[in-house]
Amino acid sequence: MPANEITDGADDAKSLQIDVDVVQNVPVTISVEVGRAVLKIRDLIRLAQGSVVELDRMAGEPLDLLVNNTVVAQGEVVLVNDRYGIRLTRVVPASERLRNL
Repeated sequence: MPANEITDGADDAKSLQIDVDVVQNVPVTISVEVGRAVLKIRDLIRLAQGSVVELDRMAGEPLDLLVNNTVVAQGEVVLVNDRYGIRLTRVVPASERLRNL
């Protein structure tokens, strides 16, 4: 395109459109967080089988569902065919997720 040619930007917008099929095939990591704890290294070294680490959550509080380390939902543990699962009780709105980035 010559330097002095003016375009309406329509071609640029078309080239920036996201191919939904490509995005849907991008792998993500999903994890469930029960809680967190901060330990000093000396306490970490002392951990052994049977040790108990106190977490920052109370029993019965919802668990966080994270996608690529970003909380996207909360839920509760369920058992499905002898496997653990999570029943979502709250989905974090996209606007809130963006604020937390």
